[in-house]
Amino acid sequence: MATLPNPLPGLAADPTGRSLGLERPLPPGRLIDTTDEGPWHEPLLWYADEPAEPGAWTAAQPARRTAGLLPVLLDVGDGQGGPEEWELMPGEMSYPGDHDPEEVLADLWDTVAPDDATAGDAAGAGDWPGLAETAGPDDGGPDPDALAAEVADALLAGRTRLKEPRLALVPARRSADIPAAIGWGGPLNHEGDVARLCAVLRSWEDRFGIRVVALGFDHLTVSVATPPTTEAEARHLAAEHAAFCPDTAGQATYAKTLLGADTWTFWWD
Repeated sequence: MATLPNPLPGLAADPTGRSLGLERPLPPGRLIDTTDEGPWHEPLLWYADEPAEPGAWTAAQPARRTAGLLPVLLDVGDGQGGPEEWELMPGEMSYPGDHDPEEVLADLWDTVAPDDATAGDAAGAGDWPGLAETAGPDDGGPDPDALAAEVADALLAGRTRLKEPRLALVPARRSADIPAAIGWGGPLNHEGDVARLCAVLRSWEDRFGIRVVALGFDHLTVSVATPPTTEAEARHLAAEHAAFCPDTAGQATYAKTLLGADTWTFWWD
C-alpha cells in the first residue's frame, strides 16, 4: 500500500522520542520489521517492552502532529505473543483509499448474511440495506481524539478484555489505516486484504468519529464519538457490523448494544 515517509528509524537513535515533542519520554521499546515472509524493508511499528498505564496514550499523541506516528494499544497477553509473532503481511495489503466502503460491505454482506439466521437483528436481513446515516462527529458530539484518549485510559484501567496492553506507534495517514499499515492479519479468515476493512473504518471515522484504539492478534477495539441514538439507527448500523465482522455482530440482540456505546469491539475466529 502507499505509505508516507517513515519516521520510525529515527527512534533507533532517539529511543526516548524526545525529538517527537512528547510530554514524557517513551518507555523502553522495540522497532518491529518482522513479517510472514521475513524482515520488512523498514520498521512497521514501535511498541513498548512494558505494560501501558493510564495516560500513556495522551502522552504519545504529540507524535501524531510532529511525525505522523499514531498511538494504538497492542494486546500481547492473549496467548499469541507480540506483533513480531503475528505473521504481519504488509506486502499483501492494498491502499484503503482505493476501496469504496459501501461496495466492500455489500460484497461481504452477500457472503455472510444471506438470511435472518446469520444477520442477527440487523435491519434488512437478506438484502444489503446500504450505509447507515448519522449526524456525524462534527455535529455536537465529543472530540474523537479526546474520546479515544479517554477510552484508552479506561481500557488501561482494567475495564477491558485486553490482557496485557502495550503502547505502540504506527506511521499511518489516519487512525483507520493502522491495521493495513502494519499488515495486520486478524480478520484473515474473513477478509484477506485488511485494507478493504480499513476503508470501512475510514467511513466510520467520517460518520461516527471512530478511532482505532486497540489491536490484538485477532481482535480490534475502536472508540466511537457519535454512536447511534435510536433503535432504528442501531439496527441499520448492525448490518454494517455483521458484514464487517460476522463473528461479533451475528448475536441475536447485537444492535441494542450499539445504542450510545462509546466503544465497539470486534473479534474474528
